This record gives sequence, C-alpha cells and structure tokens, in this order.
Amino acid sequence: MRACTALIAAVAAIFLLPAANSSAANGLSASFTKVSDWGSGFEGKITVTNGGSTALSTWTVEFDMPAGSQITSSWDVTRTTSGQHYTFTPPSWAGPLAVGASASFGFNGSPGNFGGIQNCRLNGDSCTSGPSNPGAPSVPGSPSVTSTTNSSISLSWGTSSGTVTGYRVYEGATVRATVTGTSATISGLGTCQSYTYTIAAYNSLGESGKSSPVTGTTTGCPQPVGGRGAPYLYMGWGNPPNPQTVMNATGVKWFTMAFILSGGGCSPAWDGNRPLQGSADATAIQQIRAAGGDIVPSFGGWSGNKLGPNCQTPEALAGAYQQVINAYNLKAIDIDIENTDEFENGGVQDRILTALRIVKQNNPGIQTIVTFGTTTSGPNFYGNRLIDQARALNANIDVFTIMPFDFGSSNIGADTQNASEGLKNKLKSTFGWTDAQAYAHMGISGMNGLSDQQELTTTQTWTQIRDYAKSRGLGRLAFWSVNRDRGCPGGGVVANCSGIAQPDWEFSRITAGF
Repeated sequence: MRACTALIAAVAAIFLLPAANSSAANGLSASFTKVSDWGSGFEGKITVTNGGSTALSTWTVEFDMPAGSQITSSWDVTRTTSGQHYTFTPPSWAGPLAVGASASFGFNGSPGNFGGIQNCRLNGDSCTSGPSNPGAPSVPGSPSVTSTTNSSISLSWGTSSGTVTGYRVYEGATVRATVTGTSATISGLGTCQSYTYTIAAYNSLGESGKSSPVTGTTTGCPQPVGGRGAPYLYMGWGNPPNPQTVMNATGVKWFTMAFILSGGGCSPAWDGNRPLQGSADATAIQQIRAAGGDIVPSFGGWSGNKLGPNCQTPEALAGAYQQVINAYNLKAIDIDIENTDEFENGGVQDRILTALRIVKQNNPGIQTIVTFGTTTSGPNFYGNRLIDQARALNANIDVFTIMPFDFGSSNIGADTQNASEGLKNKLKSTFGWTDAQAYAHMGISGMNGLSDQQELTTTQTWTQIRDYAKSRGLGRLAFWSVNRDRGCPGGGVVANCSGIAQPDWEFSRITAGF
C-alpha cells in the first residue's frame, strides 16, 4: 500500500518551470511534468500551449538535463542532442498549433529522482515567453560584432530595463562570458571560424530571455597573395588584346595566362611551342607588370600535350613548374586539370598534387590553385577524388576552383551557386573547415557570354556570380576569357567575342570589382 501511495504521488508530481502558468506577453508557454519515476528512470512530458492571438506554424523547445542525467527515448516529437542539451521540434505530420491549443510530447530518461530540466527555451525565449520572474530584467537589445582578431570576437548590445546585475554571453546553452557592462570580448577562439552568440541579463530575481543572435568570424582566413579576380588571357588564340588596354578600361590588375604545356617531354612552353622568354606571352607579362598588375600562369587546359602525363615523377613535374616560377618570379600558379589524361587519371592526379606539395616546400609563400570541372551540385567522382587526395597527400592547396559551365544549363547563375555550395560542403567534410575557411579556399572560373553548349552568361548574371563570390569571401574569380570579352550578338561561340551584345571588356570590369 505504501509503494502504491508513493507511485500515485510521483505520477501527480508536476514540476513547472517558474511562472509557467502565468500569462506571458506573447501567450506562448511550455511546462514540464514528471509523469512517473521508478528510481532508475522516469517518464516526462512537455506541453506547449498557444495562448496567443495567431496560430503557431512551428515551435522549438530546448533545455538542458542535469549532469549525469539523460533522455533515452521520446515520442510525438523530433529530437536532437548535443551533450546535455536537447532540442525538440514537432513531428513531420504535425500541423500549426491553433490559438488556445496545446501540443504534448513525452520522453523517458535515466536515472530517476532528478530535480527537473534546466534552461528551458521555447522558440529561443524562456519557456514562459519572458523573464522567469517579474522582477528579472528585460531582454537586452540586439548585439553586434564590434571587432575581430585571429582569436577573439568583441560584442556590444543594448541595455536591459529593470534592475540589472550583469549580462551573460551565451554560445548555444554555454555561458562564454559574464560582464557587468554592455560589451564583452570572447577570447581563445580558432582562426577563421564563425561563432554565434546571444545575450541575457540577470539579477538576484532571475534571468531575462535571450537576445537575438549575432554571428562573428575571426580573422586569419587564407587569401591568395594576388589574382583573386584574374580572367584568362590567351596570347596564342582569339585575336589577343593588349593587356594594358583592358587594364586601363576596367581596373582589372591580374590575369590568368593560358596555357603552359609540354614543349617536348617534361619541358614547359607556352602552348607547347612558344618559349618562356622572348615570346608574346613574356611581352604581355612585362606590359601587365609595368601597369601595376601581375599574372598567374595556368598549366594544362582541355587540349594539348600536358606536363602532368609527360613528367614521369612528381619531382620532375615540380621541376617543370619551378622553371616557370623562376622565369617570372611568380607569386601563384594555377593547374587547370581537365580531360581524361589528367583529371580522370588517378596516377596523374596524385603526381600533380605531390608536385604542388614540393613546390610549396621550395617556394615559401607561393599560392597554388587547382581548377577542374564540376556538376551542378558540386564536384563529381574525380573532383571528389582530387580533394580527398589533396588532403591525403598533404598537398596544401590554397584554392580549389571549379568551372561551372557546360552543364546544358538554362540558369547558369543558380547552377553556379549550387555547384559552389556543393564544393564548400565537400571541403568542410574533407578538411574539417568552417564555412568561412572553406569559402576562402574556393574559386569560380566561369565562361562569359555563350558557353560551348550555348549556355548564356549575361553581364547581369556575371555580376550576380561576382557578388555571391564576394559576399562569401571566395579566394578566386576568373572567366574564359578576356579574348572573348567583346560584343558580337548572334556570333555564336567564337574565339574573339562573347556571342552576345555587351560593351567591350565588360566582364573584366565586373571581375575587377571582386
């Protein structure tokens, strides 16, 4: 009889959050009930009530379990877990929560005899839609990032009304700083990483709801020393323009010079037949540098006899790259790895990556870029392999550049962004980078005007792509090519113009804004 009485008492015990049944400002509340407790475990229930004036399209309840306690199963809800922090959202079949309606979900946990859930939040606010006590401070004003370094983020926010003892800076459910003023600096952070914070005020009577979130990113993200906006210029094709003419008209400073190929065996030459010195290419480089710019030579491309398959060892290939680096005192090189003889050849891929690792070791500060094709959703099998092997071989590539065209696309702008996001996700999963780090290691190399498959990239579309690349902090933006950066509406895909109506050098001018 005594055991039965204890069980009935346990079932009847309701642990409400402070003031959980009070009428909150927006009418939303969530309460916790311990349904039963058998010592080694317990059953709990959360009830979300919409006492507001409009239907609630969705809701999120999150709270912490005390140390040593855990939730082992749940029902009528979708649950995610991060340490002691649990987050719950409605199941997929649930509709909006009508005015005056309630929705409940249950869960089991262990052990029993625990003191209740902690730090409960409903849609980011306290589970009572406001301070847990009428005497607690109001929610602080929206925070902002005031400065960042390689290892710190400084914040400020608006004051809370009421009696304020201090403010707590939260990252998720974890307090990162406690201060008496309306600013704080969070130190000891990782370089080039993003963090999101909220602020709560407190006094002896309780804590306010949390402020709106703010996200900051520490500095130190890697950037190429130059050539972030560097369209391709090809001196052996398509009536090549004087580079100074383009620079003066557009403000573009860097060019990607195409293409270094095999001049016989493992010997580098422009287009496979023009020498490194005394050629039109060398003259163009002198003109570019005289006008305050610089160049990134591109090794490879789609056609021609390439160095990757012809140099039999990584050391020999690195030596060929080094000849070009020495000839022009280069700050960066681009390996345009395409076609089946390089891109779809695992042995050649590995040879190129190992050679680039040697180049990095022998030339401190030089930037290495690899450029390759993609699908509309990101790298294909061979692109994924290239990235995986770059990590496995410790190649230390600075920028992975995709060529988002020749999809047969009707919306090249959207497909470019989708392909780029796919690359970002691959880089994050492979290298463990944050979004900011992945974006800084990425590039886009488009095709202005009409592509080989008649895809259309207008100047407006290229502006959108540039703005996307700029806002995300990408490391590189290029297009094929300056030779084609001249208008010829209805001209088709030709070497010396874009095939569309446009002002001359307009794509270069847009790229200069990157």
